[in-house]
Amino acid sequence: MKNCNKCIYFEGRKRQDTFMWVSNITRGPSVKFQVLNAHTMKEMKMTGNCLKGSRPMLSFGQIFSEQPHYMLMKELLTQTFGTPNHHPKSQPFYDHVFTFSVLDNKIWFRNFQIIEEDGQLAEIGPRFVLNPIKIFEDSFGGATLWENSHYINPNLIRREAKAAHGMKYQHKVMQKQRFASLVPKVPMKGDPTNEVFKTKPPEEAQGQEKKLFIRKKK
Repeated sequence: MKNCNKCIYFEGRKRQDTFMWVSNITRGPSVKFQVLNAHTMKEMKMTGNCLKGSRPMLSFGQIFSEQPHYMLMKELLTQTFGTPNHHPKSQPFYDHVFTFSVLDNKIWFRNFQIIEEDGQLAEIGPRFVLNPIKIFEDSFGGATLWENSHYINPNLIRREAKAAHGMKYQHKVMQKQRFASLVPKVPMKGDPTNEVFKTKPPEEAQGQEKKLFIRKKK
C-alpha cells in the first residue's frame, strides 16, 4: 500500500507461540523466527527515551560477518530496521542503537539510548530473542536455503514435559507396587528363645509377689 518492499509479519499460534517473518516482498528471500522472552518498554519501566522519528544505528555481532546464513540475515535485518537516508519523516541524527547479537544459536535484540557523545548507552527497551528456524528463497515460502538444526518445535517441548510429568506418576505407582510385593503375606515367626528375655512390667511383678506372700502366710 505504501510501496514498501520489506515486511515484518507476526504469526500467533495456540495463543502461546509467536513467530516473526522478515521478508523481501519483491523477490525474496524471507526468514522465519520464533519470538522468545519478549518484554515491552512499559513492562521494563526504564528511564531512558528516544525521539519519535529518529534514526536508529544498527549494531551487529562479529558472527554476522563470518557465516553465510547470518550474513543474509544481517542484510535483510539492515534493510528492514534501517531508516532510508533523507527520508521525509525521519530526523537527521541518531539517538538510539539497535543491537543484534548471537548467543546460544539465537539472536538477542536490545535497544539502547545514546546518552553522551562519548558513546555512553542506557537500555530503554523493548527486548526480545529471535530463534531462527528457516531461510526461504521466495517471499513467505519457496525452496529452503537454510534450516536451523538446533531448533525444537514448541509442541514437542510441551509434549515431552507432559510425558515426563506422566512418567513421574507411573514411577510412584511402580514404587507402591514393588513395596506391596516385598511385604510377606504370612507374618514371620520369631525365635522361640526370645521369650526367655521377656519380662513383666514392675507393677505386675510386684502384684504377683504380694499374692504369693499372702498364699504363703495362709
